[in-house]
Amino acid sequence: MNTFILFFDNLLQLSVEASPWLLLGLLIAGLMKAWVPTKILSQHLGHGNKAIIKAAFIGAPLPLCSCGVIPVATELRRSGASAPATAAFLVATPETGVDSVSVSYALLGPVLAIYRPVTAILSAIFTGMIVATSKDSFTRVKSHNTHGELTTCCAKTTAATKAKAAEPSSSCCENKSTKLSHSALSHSVIAKTLAGIRYSATQLIDDLVRWLLLGLLFATAVRTFVPTSFLLSYGSGLGAMWVMIALSIPMYICATASTPIAAGFIMAGISPGTALVFMMAGPATNISTLGVIKNEMGSSVLIKYLLGISISAISFGLLLDWGLVYFNIDISQQMQHSHQLIPFWFGLTCLGILTFLAIKPLRKLLI
Repeated sequence: MNTFILFFDNLLQLSVEASPWLLLGLLIAGLMKAWVPTKILSQHLGHGNKAIIKAAFIGAPLPLCSCGVIPVATELRRSGASAPATAAFLVATPETGVDSVSVSYALLGPVLAIYRPVTAILSAIFTGMIVATSKDSFTRVKSHNTHGELTTCCAKTTAATKAKAAEPSSSCCENKSTKLSHSALSHSVIAKTLAGIRYSATQLIDDLVRWLLLGLLFATAVRTFVPTSFLLSYGSGLGAMWVMIALSIPMYICATASTPIAAGFIMAGISPGTALVFMMAGPATNISTLGVIKNEMGSSVLIKYLLGISISAISFGLLLDWGLVYFNIDISQQMQHSHQLIPFWFGLTCLGILTFLAIKPLRKLLI
């Protein structure tokens, strides 16, 4: 009975610690979803190294998980994005995001909260550069938009109405512009913002909740049942990182949900660098993503995509472990003390809100 009570006490503590940051991340992610049009991305992701760098920086903050990024990346590719830029987007987007960074701070401390998004962007650029060495033999799908005839009232204006366009009252475009009041503009802004918040409170949380709950349960089980020294003998080093790569590739897990699992690994004795390998490789690879890459860009791109992720994840993992030893930084201590800024009652309130949103029958009463 004591173990049972300890388990649920640890689960409550972890949930309360993560909830405020997750709620904040969900809010920001929903607003980004509403105000950053997907079509704009394809205009900047053509050929060249600049496109790869742009794809990495554009993808990093977007609120898309490892499966949610697939249709977006496919559309980018078919809209004209190069294979290297698409690969960089596929790596950076699911590896990090505003929600995962906030949860990383809550559960892993400030060092990993900063180090993780930096490594995600750099690994995305590195993977894109490796993919760029492949011959891009797949013809991109051309846009189906036609420019010969437009459908707006202004485009349909005939020569006769063009002559009358000088008069403000006779042009339909002028009429529309004069009718656009400040109140209508404000209503549009509010509606768009509310749509983003609704997305974060429904679809986005639905995508995250199952794996997030699994991750919290895993971390709680490790904190409760696994001795700290259990994995110390083989929890770090190159061999352990390759094992983590092999375990991560077929998994489907998002960056946010991988965070509590990584925290559980560190609690069990695995090195932070090895846990970082899991947080990088897990979200960036899964069977669905790999299948889409093969279909859209070919087997050569797929192989180099996996190679780029593996090399960058292991390299940054080894660098993290070395840096923590060199600068004498204790990640476990940061994990214990990074939550004191948030009062327990506030975290419990945020947990209640998240629980309400995660339960569809309850949520539908208001949303």
